[in-house]
Amino acid sequence: MVILPAIDIKDGACVRLVKGEFDTAHKVAENLLETAQSFERAGAEWLHMVDLDGAKDAVPRNFDIIVNAANSVSMKTEVGGGIRNMETAERYLRAGIDRVILGSAALSNPAFVKEAVSKYGERIAVGIDARGGMVAAEGWLETSDVSYIELAKAMEAIGVKTLIFTDISKDGTLSGPNLQQLSEINEAVSCDIIASGGISGIADIDNVKRLSLSGAICGKSLYSGSLDLSCAILLASDAMPDLSRYFAKSELIPAVVQEEGSGEVLMLAYMNEQSLRLSLATKRTWFYSRSRSSLWNKGATSGHFQEIVKMSGDCDDDTLLITVRQTGAACHTGTHSCFFGEIELPEIKAHN
Repeated sequence: MVILPAIDIKDGACVRLVKGEFDTAHKVAENLLETAQSFERAGAEWLHMVDLDGAKDAVPRNFDIIVNAANSVSMKTEVGGGIRNMETAERYLRAGIDRVILGSAALSNPAFVKEAVSKYGERIAVGIDARGGMVAAEGWLETSDVSYIELAKAMEAIGVKTLIFTDISKDGTLSGPNLQQLSEINEAVSCDIIASGGISGIADIDNVKRLSLSGAICGKSLYSGSLDLSCAILLASDAMPDLSRYFAKSELIPAVVQEEGSGEVLMLAYMNEQSLRLSLATKRTWFYSRSRSSLWNKGATSGHFQEIVKMSGDCDDDTLLITVRQTGAACHTGTHSCFFGEIELPEIKAHN
């Protein structure tokens, strides 16, 4: 799965919106070129850019800025916003943009989409943005009576290979993507589906990957610091090992956490396969709470993170030993180790 960091441009600046509302626009980066280059240094292979002014006005408004940013990096680049005719699409593609995203045109002018796909094939993607399951257009200012599934099938029928789906209610909220709608659109068509909107952290990347989608667009989570781009790219890649053998006996596996250097046992917790993947990707411990039936990242609330140095499975592959560098106390009580309640051993009296 491909991770696409996002740059949205309004009035020449790199901004983010909340739920597509233009009056919520706020600047998230001082230098657009430096931002694009930082994404490349983190390992990104694709860059996603949107001309927000173009989306609203139906014509490109930040063309030169977008092309300059794309030419400043070696990443592949896709661009959306204000591309309503062949002239505009071809202008971007001739300027070196690898893929253009048609949004409102898919709803209002499917003949144009068909012509573009016929001429440029996989260099044409379609963005399907939905509000309450119904497709929105014109910079998300208008909502149609066409469902996102209906439009997806129509685009598949005319040869579109890549669809970018956004649940507008999730966009810019850091509340997690709409996994149900993403699953439904992925099952409804054979197109490659790229998830957009709501990605808040590394667990969302894993959830999207488990749907077998082709990509995920990340914006606000990168700018807010709630998602590390390098970790997301690693988790989404094929480099992650097969972990199934550790869960052959149970969905949960006990993990003993030991401190580097001292060798002191700090705690014992449980992992499911997802928390183990997240631990490997982030190099910090993630566990599964049996009482809350949810994932938890050690140190996320306290700041007492555990940086993983080494991880081993036992001879039966049913227990993990994790060596860490502990920041602060490992125990929620404030003690360095959870194992502080010593049990007194009874004395054995000898019989004469």
